[in-house]
Amino acid sequence: MRKHYIDNLRNFVILLLFPVHTFMIWNDFGTTFYIWQTENKLLSTLIVSVNTWFMPILFIIAGISARYSLEKRSNKEFVIQRIYKLWIPFVCGMIFLVPFQTLFARKFFYQYEGSLFEHWAYFFSHCTDFSGYDGAFSPGQLWFILFLFIISIGSLLFFRKVPYSKVIKKVEKCPLWGILLLFIPIGLMYYLGNFGGFSLGKDWALFLIGYYVLNSDMIMDKLENNIKGLAILWFAGTAILVCLYYRFSYYGDWGVHCIGWCSILFLLAFGKKFLNKETKFTHYLNCASYPIYILHQSILVALAYYIVQSVDNLPVQVLSIGIGSFLLTVLAYHIIRRIPIVKKMIGM
Repeated sequence: MRKHYIDNLRNFVILLLFPVHTFMIWNDFGTTFYIWQTENKLLSTLIVSVNTWFMPILFIIAGISARYSLEKRSNKEFVIQRIYKLWIPFVCGMIFLVPFQTLFARKFFYQYEGSLFEHWAYFFSHCTDFSGYDGAFSPGQLWFILFLFIISIGSLLFFRKVPYSKVIKKVEKCPLWGILLLFIPIGLMYYLGNFGGFSLGKDWALFLIGYYVLNSDMIMDKLENNIKGLAILWFAGTAILVCLYYRFSYYGDWGVHCIGWCSILFLLAFGKKFLNKETKFTHYLNCASYPIYILHQSILVALAYYIVQSVDNLPVQVLSIGIGSFLLTVLAYHIIRRIPIVKKMIGM
């Protein structure tokens, strides 16, 4: 039976990307963005309030989904599906989308006036910190797709060595406190394959925990039965983190790992209890959310380039960029879904 709350949580996170990436234009994290105005502590703190969990939970969901995918596919079929769903969109996005958004970074910060084709050559011949905020080479928002492809293919050997059927009975005996303590191996894995805060090791750990642990109905029942306690941990942890960041700009790694993990467990329990149903909106986003993820940041950056230079009022800027980029991305999705070749290029 399809777990609709998994779909609903995934779709919610994808939609959350619009305000988060809009707020990044005013971040005070010691780095810029493709388009950057001035530091705004409130908008930066709003990012911090969700940043501990909103991308990590996608790797948990991917691990859960991989389990069901492998139930109806052979390893070979799974690899082929990953190539079509992840690798091809990554390559196509690196050619056509990410250079487009880094073009606007060069235009904004360095008054670049050359053509897109000239910038395309620059993009693939200049590499700095992989952020792309200076217009140089970057995976952009496609880092998630690249990581997920590597993790998905690399995990097949692990799944063969440690079959799900041999692990699940021991996993289901794990008490709630043992599940809560899983933030420790997640935190330790953070230091493996870390690229400027984007950790392949941590994301791999989350993927495996999704596959082996949070796939279990018994484990999910434990979380649902303790939803009030998890809600307290989530709320208190997030409130402490927000206060520390807003007052002292403190954002420590281990606090992030712990609070992020408690947040993920609460959201999964909340989803199972209240969001385990399919609506027309759920059905629509199940098809649209992946191409929306791929397209959203390039459109948002391009729109922000023009809005921040033509509008002075901060609330109007934020709302125009956030809402405008969402509407334009949805429009682009509906256009692309009618073009077979382009449709396949973004994994539809």
